[in-house]
Amino acid sequence: MTIIYGLFLLCFLVFFHELGHFFVARLFKVQVEAFSIGMGPVLFHKKIKNTDYRLSLLPLGGYCGMKGEKDFSQAVEQGLSKIEAPKDSLYGVCPLKRALIAFAGPFFNLFFAFIAFTIIAMMGTFYYAPSAKIILADEIYPETDSAARKAGILTGDIIKEIDGNKVNDFSDIVELVSVRPDEDIKIRVERDGELLDFTVRSDINRSEGTGKIGVASSGDSEKREIKPLPFFPAILKGLRSTTDLIIITVKSIFVLFKGVEITNAVSGPARITTMLGDTVKDGFSAGIRAGTVNTLQFLAMISVSLFILNLLPIPVLDGGLIFFSLVELVFRRQIPPKIQYYVQYVGLAIIAFIFIIGISGDIRYFILSAGKK
Repeated sequence: MTIIYGLFLLCFLVFFHELGHFFVARLFKVQVEAFSIGMGPVLFHKKIKNTDYRLSLLPLGGYCGMKGEKDFSQAVEQGLSKIEAPKDSLYGVCPLKRALIAFAGPFFNLFFAFIAFTIIAMMGTFYYAPSAKIILADEIYPETDSAARKAGILTGDIIKEIDGNKVNDFSDIVELVSVRPDEDIKIRVERDGELLDFTVRSDINRSEGTGKIGVASSGDSEKREIKPLPFFPAILKGLRSTTDLIIITVKSIFVLFKGVEITNAVSGPARITTMLGDTVKDGFSAGIRAGTVNTLQFLAMISVSLFILNLLPIPVLDGGLIFFSLVELVFRRQIPPKIQYYVQYVGLAIIAFIFIIGISGDIRYFILSAGKK
């Protein structure tokens, strides 16, 4: 059931992405020839105003088929210098409208994350937070280096601020440090009632691609409650949380270029589906509110990742179409279809490489997980 939960929710996010393309294509009067919930063989369909609405067999997201998508391949086959297409097709509208249609899918993922965080803020929640009072990791694991010790931080210190950000509990420490590998971090601690400032050079956890400073929680924990917010403050909180998550996600991408074990740092579809299913099952076992909050948080995280991934200027992704469209808009000249076609092969190779890394990481993750049981 865990995998089924995860698969269903992941497919919902893909479907919501396609819904963005659908609405903006209709807004710009581009004919949507087919809109499907699910992939594969069609189980049921109904045609309404030139659009064939379908329910397909495989719960793997969905698709939005627009008029003119075949015009590109025809232009390549015929060796045309530009794509000739009717005005109600994808390549028949102006480049700006085409770029906005492509952008709508990722934007809907971002919008979903904002909705999720706003709902969480309106619901409120509680959690048991490990204390910000720390133990140096090398006292628990002697073979571990502690960047915090080198900077002068001691066991028993209570971390109060990191780079000016208030720390309430140990989860804040993990969140703020994990996105700062191999960087100088300013940390304020409380020691015997006195506030002291230190600069810690963080290390890189190469198996996960995150920053670390060699500290652990003292083990003390307390129940913390986040009170529900009224509607408008919840909207502002949703915006802040979404913006913060975008920044964290972008920083995490750059961490991949710092020599980490990329198969661990990049999750494939199987691992994401399993983790999402586990989040749903474990969350709801603690209650409806906890389950809803945990699920929405995880979905928001995936949604922001989809937003950023799809905006990368890689052909075959939405970002590739946006890039080609903006080039055409600026230079008032369409890139020849044959050049776009060959560039798409490069894009396919990049996507295939990322997919292979993700699958390899998934296999390693499941093997290690099985070995721990």
